[in-house]
Amino acid sequence: MPDEPKQEDIDELMRVLAASTVPSGSGRGEPAMPPSASPMRYEPLSPAPSGHRPDAGMDFLGDVNVQVRIELGHSTMNVQDVLKLGSGSIVGLNSQVGDPVNVFVNDRLVARGEVLVVKDHMAVRITEVVPVARTGS
Repeated sequence: MPDEPKQEDIDELMRVLAASTVPSGSGRGEPAMPPSASPMRYEPLSPAPSGHRPDAGMDFLGDVNVQVRIELGHSTMNVQDVLKLGSGSIVGLNSQVGDPVNVFVNDRLVARGEVLVVKDHMAVRITEVVPVARTGS
């Protein structure tokens, strides 16, 4: 267990603490500034340049994977009808041939398009980009 502080040590500490505060005009003691210190001066911030910086682009996001989902349509079915589905079953959708399909990226609607067949593969041609809803912050 450490030794009890001596009265001389306490008195010395009190003198040091008393010397480190100087009375202000308000009557309250404020910490004294060391003799070599001076108040900080800050330069005003200049606005960012309006030109496009090459490193400010979105190229760094190029290799980020996202989930893309194309929604052709939907249908409502009873569970018993779903259980009857098998290979070759046909499920009717609420959309018709030629109706636009919805394009979702990470479950957010981003575009609409039309279904195409290109060399025996299905594809979607984007016909409309859905504007991003901006929320006030």
